[in-house]
Amino acid sequence: MGQSLMLAGLGVLVGIGASFTGLGGGFLMIPLLLFMGYAAQQAVGTSFVAILVISCSALVAHSKLAGVDWRAGIMLGIGGIIGAQIGARLLQDVPTDVFKKIMAGVLVALAMYLFFKK
Repeated sequence: MGQSLMLAGLGVLVGIGASFTGLGGGFLMIPLLLFMGYAAQQAVGTSFVAILVISCSALVAHSKLAGVDWRAGIMLGIGGIIGAQIGARLLQDVPTDVFKKIMAGVLVALAMYLFFKK
C-alpha cells in the first residue's frame, strides 16, 4: 500500500511536469523507477502505461484550451508507432547499467540545449 501511494504521488508530479513541458513524463518517470530498483526494460514499459494515462488527460485539457494541432500530432504519432517498435526491440539487449548512462546523457544533453538556446 505504501509503495502504491508513493507511485500515485509521483504520478501527480510527473503529470504536472508532462502537461506543463510537453515532454511526455518519461524523462521524469524513468529515472524515478530506476531509482526504485526497476530494471531498465521494466521502467520503460511501466512508464509507457503511466504516460498513456497522463497523456490522455493532458490532451483533453490542452484540447479544451485550443492548444492542439491534431494533424501534426497524428502524423507524429504515426511515425512514433514505427519508432516505438524499433526502440522496444533495441532496449531488450541493453543492460540496466548501460541504459542509466544513456538516459543520463540524453537528459544532460536536453538540459544543456534548453539552457543555452536563445
